[in-house]
Amino acid sequence: MVRIQKENFNIDTEITDLRKKYKNTGAVVIFVGVAREFSKGKTIKNLLFEHYPGMAEKQLTHIREEAISKFNVLDVGIIHRIGKIDIAENIVLIISISPHRKEAFLACEWCIDELKKIVPIWKKEITADGEIWVEDHP
Repeated sequence: MVRIQKENFNIDTEITDLRKKYKNTGAVVIFVGVAREFSKGKTIKNLLFEHYPGMAEKQLTHIREEAISKFNVLDVGIIHRIGKIDIAENIVLIISISPHRKEAFLACEWCIDELKKIVPIWKKEITADGEIWVEDHP
């Protein structure tokens, strides 16, 4: 499951929907990226995410498929929001499902690192002083 969407997601619903497909699930690891109020000493009012339609979904699908193969997990789900996101709202969700915890943790971490490296999604921080496109992806 890979989605890019404007609306928020329900973490419990997403986990349940992915888990119910597999009877051999022993571990579920999630990463939730959340909009924070401060960045590099500035107070953030909200964030704006834009993406390259079609290409972003293609890259997320590639990450999902590679993670399943590389870490031998049962499944991976990735959701990334676009549009205006307020402070404390969810931005990204990665769910890794595996028979064992180690592989689930490794897959989840690898997915967020790859997402930040290769997926054409851009973040703009809106502050009281103006707007700043974020170039680095720590």
